[in-house]
Amino acid sequence: MQNSNTGLSSRLVLLLAASAGLSVASIYYAQPMLGALGPDIGASTSTIGLVPTLTQLGYAIGIIALAPIGDRFDRRRIILIKAVALLVSLLAVAMAPSIGVLLAASLAIGLAATLAQDIVPAAATLAPVAHRGKIVGTVMTGLLLGILLSRVISGFVAEHWHWRGMFFIAAASVGWLTLALWRYLPRFVPTTQLAYGALLGSLWTLLRQHAPLRRAALSQGLLSVAFSAFWSTLAIMLADAPFHLGSTVAGLFGLAGAAGALAAPIAGRLADRRGPEIVTRLGTGLAMLAFATMMFGPLLDTSPHLALLVAGAVVFDLGVQATLIAHQTIIYGLDAQARSRLNAVLLGSMFIGMAAGAALGSLLLAHWGWIGVTALATIAALGALLTRLWPARPHTLATDAGI
Repeated sequence: MQNSNTGLSSRLVLLLAASAGLSVASIYYAQPMLGALGPDIGASTSTIGLVPTLTQLGYAIGIIALAPIGDRFDRRRIILIKAVALLVSLLAVAMAPSIGVLLAASLAIGLAATLAQDIVPAAATLAPVAHRGKIVGTVMTGLLLGILLSRVISGFVAEHWHWRGMFFIAAASVGWLTLALWRYLPRFVPTTQLAYGALLGSLWTLLRQHAPLRRAALSQGLLSVAFSAFWSTLAIMLADAPFHLGSTVAGLFGLAGAAGALAAPIAGRLADRRGPEIVTRLGTGLAMLAFATMMFGPLLDTSPHLALLVAGAVVFDLGVQATLIAHQTIIYGLDAQARSRLNAVLLGSMFIGMAAGAALGSLLLAHWGWIGVTALATIAALGALLTRLWPARPHTLATDAGI
C-alpha cells in the first residue's frame, strides 16, 4: 500500500473520483426511463416501480453487509470484485428478456454499486494527511456528480438510443473503470482481524450505544423515503397526461436537483459556525415545505405545474443534502475509530428509506396519483423534522451538537 506520507498522483485521484461517480450512477440510471421501460418490457406501473425499489434495497443491503469487510480484507480486491459484478449486472439489465430478469439484475446492481463506499475510504487512506480533506472532497465531488448527472444522461440516451443502449454504455464505462483500477490502484493492508460476524455485530452495538446516531439514522431515513418517492415516480407521471413528456425531460430534472445539491456545501460552513443541529432542522423543514407545496401541482395548468416541480426539486434536494452533511458531522464526532461503520449505519438507513419510498411511491401513484406521492413525501419529511425537533436527553446534547 502506498505510504500516506508520500504524494498521491492527480491521475489516481481523478480515477477514484470517476470510479465513485460511475459506480453510484448505476443505481439511478433507470429512474428517468421508467415511463418508457415499463411498456417496452410489458410491465405495469406498480411492477416497474420495483426496479428502483430493488436497486435501492440492494444498495442498502450492500452497505450494511459488505461495507464493514473493507476493514478486514484488502480493499483493492473488494473493489475489483464489485466492479466486475457491477459490469455483469449492467449487461444483464441491458439484455433482460423479461421483467423477472430485470428485477433480479436491478437488485444485483444495487449490491455491486456499493464499491463507491469502498472507494471513499480508500482515498482517505491513500491521501497524505496534509491533503486528505482536499482529496476526499474531490472524490466526493465525483460521487455527487454521478448521482446528479446520471438521470440527465440516461434520460437523453433513452430518448435517442433506447433504454437498453444506456445500460450497454454504462457497462462499457464500468469495464473501462475495472481495467484502470486493476492497473493503478495499490493494495491495502487490513486494519482489523475481527471476524465477519463481529464486524456486523459492531454496527448494532454502535446504534445501541449512541442516541445521536439513532436520531440521525431515523431522520435521514425518513427524508430518503420522501426523496425516493419523488424521483422514482416522476418519469412515469410526466409520461402520462397531461404532460406526455419523454425520458429526456424527466432526466433534465436532475439538473434542477443539482442546483440544490451543489449549494449544500454552504450547510457545512453553517454547521461549523452554528452547530449541525440547526442545519438538520432547516434542511428537513425546507424539504417538508417543498413537498407540501408540490401537492397543489395537479390543481394548476401544465406550465405552472412544471415550474412548481422544478422549484420543488431545487428546494428539497438542497434540504436533503444539507441534512445529510449535518448528520455526518454529528456522527463522525461520536467515535473516531469507527467512522466507516458509523457511516454504514447512516447510509444503510438512507437506502432502506429509499427502497421503501420507491415501493410506496409507485403504489400510491397507481392508486392515488401525484397527490398521493407528494402526500407521502410531505408526511415522511415532517417525521424527519419532528425527529430533529424532539428534545435530546441532557447527557447527549453536547455530542448531538457535534461538540
